Amino acid sequence: MFVPPVIYIQHHSFYITGLNAAFLIIHFVVIFQDESGKMLSVEVAIMVKLAGEAEGSVGISAPVSLLEWFDLGKELILVLERPVPAVDLQKYKAEYGRTLPEDKAKVILKQLVDAVKELEEKHIFHRDIKGENILIETGSDVPRVRIIDFGLSCFVKQRSLYRVFYGTPLHTPPEWYRRSCYRCGPTTVWQMGVVLYEVLHARHFSTERFLAKKLSIKKRLSTECQNFLEACLTIAPEKRPTLEDILMQLSDRLYGLHHRCQTLAKFGPQPNYIWPAKPYQITIRAGLLVLYS
Repeated sequence: MFVPPVIYIQHHSFYITGLNAAFLIIHFVVIFQDESGKMLSVEVAIMVKLAGEAEGSVGISAPVSLLEWFDLGKELILVLERPVPAVDLQKYKAEYGRTLPEDKAKVILKQLVDAVKELEEKHIFHRDIKGENILIETGSDVPRVRIIDFGLSCFVKQRSLYRVFYGTPLHTPPEWYRRSCYRCGPTTVWQMGVVLYEVLHARHFSTERFLAKKLSIKKRLSTECQNFLEACLTIAPEKRPTLEDILMQLSDRLYGLHHRCQTLAKFGPQPNYIWPAKPYQITIRAGLLVLYS
């Protein structure tokens, strides 16, 4: 079976003692040309767009805020908000043992779906939602979700169908293996299922192992939770619920998606996602050093 190439951008992060900043080095940067012809990092373009549409949102919006950025020619320096105190979702789970209780998982999932739905409405596809890219602020009784690392994100255009995979290979949606392509909405819903699976199971998720039935949903979970996971991790992308469906059910009662997904299956593929029709030039420039603080 032909398996299309997967592009994975490796990066390293570190902290400097006494400085409230995190530094991230990326060795490949996707370049975006805006309407004025100016070349920008896609991550910069997206975070500038988010900042411009949510002025005064530092510390409030789910995505971490871009405070400033500098183009030094051979490298870019991005100054980003760093939520404190906060840990990534994997470390947050570890504080509870090997898994999160369902009630805690639901609180986090609801906020996460709200956040990615807002990104979708702004025509932004993160492409790599996973535990390591989700920060949990722990300064209050209710955990608060923040999204980081937009280095693989992109703008969603009209009828966007992606044929080069950017993201975490272990979490590749099954349609990539079967059809060599994927779309924003169904992929993001698949990632919601992966995130929930990992916080409720004491193991890492792997699409290949899941498709080979070497990973299963634990029967100890509530029936509603099992049904929710099965819905998000449905193999056929057109039969997965939309983010709107997930929000509707999470706002109504815990995880009750199973019946609705049975109905959705007959309505066909996901709707198209619209972005202004002006074409943009996308290239990959190697050797750029990007620092985040």
